[in-house]
Amino acid sequence: MSALIESHAPASPTVVGPSGNHDEAVRRLRSEMAPVRLSFTWFGVNKSLNADQKARAAATFEADAPFVSAGKKLFDTKDQSFRAVSAVRTKIVESWRGMSLPFPEPGVRLLRRDQVEAFLALMTDFRVELADAVTELDRHYAELREGAARRLGDLFDPNDYPERLIGLFDFTVDFPNVEPPGYLLALSPGLYREEQRRVRRRFDEAVRLAEEAFLAEFARLVGHLTERLGTEADGTPRVFRDSTVGNLSEFFERFRQLDVRSHEQLDALVTEAQRIVRGIGPQDLRDQGALRQHVAERLGRVRDELQTLVVERPRRRVLRGPSPSPSPSSSSEG
Repeated sequence: MSALIESHAPASPTVVGPSGNHDEAVRRLRSEMAPVRLSFTWFGVNKSLNADQKARAAATFEADAPFVSAGKKLFDTKDQSFRAVSAVRTKIVESWRGMSLPFPEPGVRLLRRDQVEAFLALMTDFRVELADAVTELDRHYAELREGAARRLGDLFDPNDYPERLIGLFDFTVDFPNVEPPGYLLALSPGLYREEQRRVRRRFDEAVRLAEEAFLAEFARLVGHLTERLGTEADGTPRVFRDSTVGNLSEFFERFRQLDVRSHEQLDALVTEAQRIVRGIGPQDLRDQGALRQHVAERLGRVRDELQTLVVERPRRRVLRGPSPSPSPSSSSEG
């Protein structure tokens, strides 16, 4: 089955306070970013039971079949060869998200235009890696089917299984046009202006989503590092991994690459945090107690200021306008 990558906003913060040059940020997004969509074709390993099987399962518990939902796994998803295929998909999605900003349209994110070539080269490498992983999975496919036949018993149906898995795990990248088409201006100037306003609202939302995403991630990373630089109840320093510091450094680089420069307070706090940890490595913080305390105190102040910018609100999903239903063999993720 195929999936379009859909954007589901996590429990997101609300940015309060000045938004900086919002109009300039919108203009920058529209002129410097390219909408990029990632879609997967992915063989589904979970399958619903048919009506007869579901009725038999319901009878076991003396339940009405219409009130019972039941399914089966077509093969062992813990198998190393299958996990290797899934791991490539995870890397593809993480790279797509890491190089782009959110956009309020299912399956679409915003990529810097000067990064399109590098992004496509990375996706080409992933395509080769995915093909190799699927070839290896296909080599073990007969064993997986045999294992499924033993484990599923009467639920095993050979018709559920294609002859081979080659070609059933794939992905596509495209660059949809989110701007109103130029010919619409001649056909219907009024409709063209309405479409321009609609697009403007979407980019307004994209700026807000970018602010929220950066603010949420930054607050989480600073809060975690500050907490790990503290002490236990008995006064001993808490243990922390190198990645606790490294993840913050990676955030600084991504923020530098993708910041829409629409929130002056957030920009200032990122600059301050960079200044605090510049030139300091994980081992420095472990070996030098005074330095550790100094960094923890200064990051603590940054954390406190970040908390004044964040107001937690319920999870919500941003979808604007109807989108075509994916075909049974394809889907998108977000």
